[in-house]
Amino acid sequence: MKLETKRLLRQKRRWRIRRKVRGRADRPRLAVHFSGKHIYAQCIDDDAGRTLVYASSLAKDWDGGKVAATLAGAEKVGRIFGEKAKSAGVDAVVFDRGGRPYHGRVKVFADAAREAGLKF
Repeated sequence: MKLETKRLLRQKRRWRIRRKVRGRADRPRLAVHFSGKHIYAQCIDDDAGRTLVYASSLAKDWDGGKVAATLAGAEKVGRIFGEKAKSAGVDAVVFDRGGRPYHGRVKVFADAAREAGLKF
């Protein structure tokens, strides 16, 4: 019962955030998702309904090491994502934290993406 309630409350937060956050071509939505083992991030143009840039901890382009869903992993994925976005021509984004509090891994990911040159 408790887990079901937590999921429902998180889904409500997601819906509340998505009502306000909208990605456009000039400023796409940066959606970030943390599972138990991996980190996923993508820039989405909601008007066109397509993904512009994608990065995850599952990618093969890591420098030989595994990337976990930890603070260090969030920093690595955020940095790589920021570099990919800049090379794809995305300068500014709207941050969609996916119902999670802006704390811990979410904050570290966002700070690393900002250091790589993204504005949000």
